[in-house]
Amino acid sequence: MSMPSDFAHQRFEARFSDGRTASSTDVFVELTERGIAIVRKASEAPQIWPYGALTTSEPLTRHAIDALVTSSHQPGATLFVPGPKFARSLAQCAPHLTASAERWRSARPWLWATVALIAVAIGIWMVEFSPARTMAMMLPDEARKTMGRQVVNAMGQGHATCNEAEGRAVLDTLTAKLSKAANITNGFNVVVIDRDLINAFATPGENIVLTRGLIESAKGPDEIAGVLAHEMGHGIERHPETGLIRAIGLTAAAELLTGGGGTLSSVGVTLLQFSYSRDAEGQADDHALRILRESKISAQGLAGFFARMSKIEGLKESDLGNLLSTHPITKERLAKALQQKAYESEPALNDADWRALKAICGTN
Repeated sequence: MSMPSDFAHQRFEARFSDGRTASSTDVFVELTERGIAIVRKASEAPQIWPYGALTTSEPLTRHAIDALVTSSHQPGATLFVPGPKFARSLAQCAPHLTASAERWRSARPWLWATVALIAVAIGIWMVEFSPARTMAMMLPDEARKTMGRQVVNAMGQGHATCNEAEGRAVLDTLTAKLSKAANITNGFNVVVIDRDLINAFATPGENIVLTRGLIESAKGPDEIAGVLAHEMGHGIERHPETGLIRAIGLTAAAELLTGGGGTLSSVGVTLLQFSYSRDAEGQADDHALRILRESKISAQGLAGFFARMSKIEGLKESDLGNLLSTHPITKERLAKALQQKAYESEPALNDADWRALKAICGTN
């Protein structure tokens, strides 16, 4: 290091203790480029304490009147140098001994903790972490299916469930085909409620609810297949479980994780009040387009359904909400579906099966 000219080679009187005996010795010290040089006798070579190995009993400040110095190179030994000039000079040669350096060392763990928290926050933001979604992914299958059954029952209260045999068989076959393409081992369960409202919902535990109004409004079976595939996408991403956990709270959800009781029947309809985020709808659309391609069903049915729904205004309000409020159709979503490249496909159902599905509630 380059020594400040005002104290280079200047000697200071000091007291040195080797730490092995109780006595101390008068010595001279100099501040050199290598460290503190301790001169005991004129005939002896000075002992050097490197600056990097030095510590002081108290941090050096502008108002210090002396310095008590130790060195890791000679444990137990101490060097006491009276006078403010040496203390100020040593602070320039060994800035790590100053009060400001000590404050920095004390603050450094907090700064690193802050940096770590910021990094975690950025990581959470990048992966869109949320406690509710994390818990939703941890729910046991049986708990999810229990949640799903209770929500479906709550949705259907006061309304008939459509189970006309021929239509039910057709719907089960189509659902199984789409479930296989979605790589869902046990498949999805689809319930049709006898309501004239146009809507569809994914509920926890791979359950989907369709309304009679949606089936009757569809222009063909490819539209129904597209809607089912989209709702399967929500199920794959655990969007229904996440929404329900937000509704009932993390504490109640924790009881489900640990096998606790409680019923969801009182909050089942609450799930229908959620409007999925743009990202969630986009995720469901991506799954839907993949499922349709794997099933060799054209994506144009889903695109056509989106196009028609986006133009409908004034849908009838009810306790089940409506499709546009719970699944807002944006220009980006519609464009994504319309821009799908053509691939080899076949109708989701033949004409006879389509007629049977439309009559699943006993109407033609």
